Amino acid sequence: MTKLMAQVVKFGIVGVFATVLDFIVLYVLTDFISLHYLTAAALAFVAATLFNYAASMRYVFTSRFGEAEKRQELLLFVTLSIIGLGLNQVLMWLFVEQVGFYYLVAKVAATVFVMAWNFISRKIWLEDKNG
Repeated sequence: MTKLMAQVVKFGIVGVFATVLDFIVLYVLTDFISLHYLTAAALAFVAATLFNYAASMRYVFTSRFGEAEKRQELLLFVTLSIIGLGLNQVLMWLFVEQVGFYYLVAKVAATVFVMAWNFISRKIWLEDKNG
């Protein structure tokens, strides 16, 4: 298996766990706490993203930043994640309000796009090209 294929598989495994966390938090906040689905989606996204960062940087990607540059890596990760959050929110709103999907179905559709963004953006900006 090539390095890229191994990364995609590991990213997928980490992504499954992050996605399950995302959906559980979204469901609990929306259906049990009665938060608006977009507020709940944002909070769930943040929780899943923090988990994804820790797991991805440990098991999937080799950081291009040394120990002294970890703050820069975190800032870049947060920036990429904010873009991902914006994409998630726009897609959730679009699929629920404009298309008429149930919020959890909309989350599935949004997740596909955001996962692609996460992998590509982290591969380009966070990974050590030599590692």
